[in-house]
Amino acid sequence: MKTQKFTIIFLVALMTFTSCKKSFVEQTDPNAVPVSDSFKTESDVLLAVNGAYAALRSSDNIGEGSGLYTDERSDDTGRDDAQSNAGEPFQFGDFSLLPGNTYLKSHWLNLYQAITRCNNVTFYIDKVTFASASTKGQYLAQVKFLRALMYFQLVRKWGPVPIVTVPLISAADVSTYTYRQSEAAVYAQIVADLKDALTSDLPNLQTGANAGRVGKAAINGLLGQVYLTMASTLTDGKADNLTNANTYLTACYNMRPFTTLSAIPYADVFDVNKKTATNGEAIFEIVNLQGNVTYSSSIAANNQPLGETINSLKVTPGVGGNVTRDLVNDYETNDPRQTFSVKYAAATAVLDYFVTKYRDATATATVNGYGGNNTPIMRYADIILLLAECNANQGNTALAIQYLDMVRARAGVPPYAVASANPAYSSKYPTLKLAILHERRVELAFEHTRWFDLIRTFTTAELVAFFKAKSQSTFGLAKLANFTTKDRYYPIPLDEYKLDPARMYQNPGY
Repeated sequence: MKTQKFTIIFLVALMTFTSCKKSFVEQTDPNAVPVSDSFKTESDVLLAVNGAYAALRSSDNIGEGSGLYTDERSDDTGRDDAQSNAGEPFQFGDFSLLPGNTYLKSHWLNLYQAITRCNNVTFYIDKVTFASASTKGQYLAQVKFLRALMYFQLVRKWGPVPIVTVPLISAADVSTYTYRQSEAAVYAQIVADLKDALTSDLPNLQTGANAGRVGKAAINGLLGQVYLTMASTLTDGKADNLTNANTYLTACYNMRPFTTLSAIPYADVFDVNKKTATNGEAIFEIVNLQGNVTYSSSIAANNQPLGETINSLKVTPGVGGNVTRDLVNDYETNDPRQTFSVKYAAATAVLDYFVTKYRDATATATVNGYGGNNTPIMRYADIILLLAECNANQGNTALAIQYLDMVRARAGVPPYAVASANPAYSSKYPTLKLAILHERRVELAFEHTRWFDLIRTFTTAELVAFFKAKSQSTFGLAKLANFTTKDRYYPIPLDEYKLDPARMYQNPGY
């Protein structure tokens, strides 16, 4: 049946809440409401916008459990069990990923599901009469930001991907849009959405009841990161892309609500008891509700291994999350970010490091581990280090070091000039580029940035050499020997490829 054919592809997600041609054995649900009929009032639009935000929470999207697709792909985290239910997830960090991997397919589907929700808003919003043009503009800006964010995830992980910006109503629509477009085209769509979003009158930062929504600082920050990535990814326009990256990252930085980063202690950024007082470093994050069975955070409890109590009141019998010794060894001596972010579990059944960054062992979180820490997507230390990276790439060395030292000063580690005079530091990070990459690793650990930092910093050949130079003994069960040039991108999910092998061609090596 035609409908069955389409349920195996990503465009199932794109066609959510739409219709397609039915076979004679399929009946129409008399209670179903077409999407177009769901947009009648401003409240309807707000519900649809909220639905787009809600999509981000999934572990198969960019929610707190999505480290499988980023951190485990990098050199920061891994898995202690390569067998049983860890089999398919293990492929990501082991660099043995197969096109038929069901987690890979779920990630692809979920990203496009979120895009579909955004497309429904942008397409049907004109059916609604708004009392204020400002409200309409803000709704559009938010979903365009979210759509850009989803495509930014897709293009960095898969390269060329299908671009869809309208609801797909029919099987013909599906066929029309089922083809990979160039990375340059995807980035052009991302930039267009973000620039459109900047024309709204959204506030610079969203606080209070609106925390978790997009503001102009987030739009500028994402646009700057996009241009910085384009500078290292696309063959043309590097200088212009770096200039644009600097412009938008600086615009984001200038919207900060604090004087210096050091005014916000590192631990306060992740202190569940202080987030309600407004985390001055937060730019965009997924808000979790402490003690709430549906909207709480489970990352602290999930990472806590046998015998430990620092993360949660929930008693867990397992080994918890795995942090590579490669990351632990990258922290400098007396860096407080290490003692805050990771801990060694000494139980005989564990004997491994685990994540403590998102701890919530309060009574409000209960013995069920319903934590309240938010999921950071963008914060100012990230933007400051991106400015350091951008200026370094432009040859503005002194300014790059100035930005780098803002983060190091807050952490209480020596400034770059002092550190680089130390042979232990300079031998590991002989260039400013590597020093910035190191700083991003220890500052932003477990915030799902590491893999993207690596592919932005290194060419594919350099990335292979970088992984090959690591010690297997500090990497874990995943095999470094598996890493080759193919691992720069994920394979196109098998069902997508089979749908149209010519237009949904597979990435090299798979």
